[in-house]
Amino acid sequence: MLTVCGVFGFHTLILNGASTSPTNAAQASLPPTPLAKISSKKDIRELLNGKSFDNLTDKNIKLTVGRQTLQVETSLDVDLQNYLLSKMDRKNSRDIGIVVMEANTGRILAMAGFDRTGNTGNPCLRSTFPAASIFKIVTAASAVDHYNYTADSTMHFNGYKHTLYKRQLTDKISKHTNSVSFKDAFAQSINPVFGKLGEGRLGKSLLEKSADTFKFNESLDFDLSLPPSHCQVNDDPYGWAEIASGFNRDTTISPLHGAVMASAVLNNGRMVAPSIVDRIFDEKGTVLYHGQQSWEQQAMSAKASMVLDQMMQTTIKSGTARKSFQGYQKDKTLSQLQIGGKTGSMDNDTHEIRYDWFVGFASETNGQAKVVVSIMVAHEKFIGIRAGEYARMAITHYFSKLQEKAAAQLPLQANEKNPVQEI
Repeated sequence: MLTVCGVFGFHTLILNGASTSPTNAAQASLPPTPLAKISSKKDIRELLNGKSFDNLTDKNIKLTVGRQTLQVETSLDVDLQNYLLSKMDRKNSRDIGIVVMEANTGRILAMAGFDRTGNTGNPCLRSTFPAASIFKIVTAASAVDHYNYTADSTMHFNGYKHTLYKRQLTDKISKHTNSVSFKDAFAQSINPVFGKLGEGRLGKSLLEKSADTFKFNESLDFDLSLPPSHCQVNDDPYGWAEIASGFNRDTTISPLHGAVMASAVLNNGRMVAPSIVDRIFDEKGTVLYHGQQSWEQQAMSAKASMVLDQMMQTTIKSGTARKSFQGYQKDKTLSQLQIGGKTGSMDNDTHEIRYDWFVGFASETNGQAKVVVSIMVAHEKFIGIRAGEYARMAITHYFSKLQEKAAAQLPLQANEKNPVQEI
């Protein structure tokens, strides 16, 4: 059975009854006290605990709690959400998770997913996917903050870019050694460079500390229950190299967490807390809950966020995401944006599934709008639409609508500034 997973898809949810029948709804016990106010995301999580949200069609939904019917107003851009759902390659994918979030507020604009099995939940909220080279964001930030690396620092490596043999982790330099800037090592996702940082520089303690600052092994403050992403650092130096480069299957992350990580690049190093519930009303229209911007912890310094910004833009221009964004500088919509990203890929143990990542951002060059995107695609036998292609679709669709809206307002603004006089 195929299941298309969005967010808040059941238009009426019975939270205190065993079924959705009116009889059970009426018989459901009321909360100990009236729902006068919902004051925190913890309250939201308790209200929505254990419920799955599939096949969204509306921005607003009804929620039945005991004998009360509440209206939940989400932050979703329904046009963007439905556009992404319509573009999903369900034929060649086991799982797809797409998250688009306002970078400075944390409001989720789209959280669209596809799960072929239909029984493992929304992939956007599943924290079991190998992070792969997305973890290089953590490693790069730590290298800047603890060892003063810059985007132009010279790095050395031997052998192939995307392998990670123990012999590649030495500092030996010969005529066969390759030299590359730190930003190009990041953009091209060169494993030996990041493996050497993990084993020879950061080590166990800094890798653990850096993972913690990016909220691995700890739940994000979100409106829905979300298992924490996972990173476990052992005592093996080669294991440190694997973690730092993302060359392992044990470090896992959710697409939503990927978006939160990217938000730190645009917020001077601090991650914004994600949210999807804007307001909740009771039957009389009284506002019981009003979402507000909140923050996660500081993941890296402002200096490191500037370096990551440059590195991620290089990934789009000349790195592993260049094919997905080919010609973007001449595109009507994309040419007006600053775009950055990080890609990652990893097979599962049996090599039946290829996990494909893109985590990044887009911000207006001459405007205020900023979004982060995080896409994970689990390809099967054939590679369909790649994560970077979904990212381009999402960014183009969202900003083209903003640009169209701005263009439509220009004549009105011009008339307001220069009113026509009657004679």
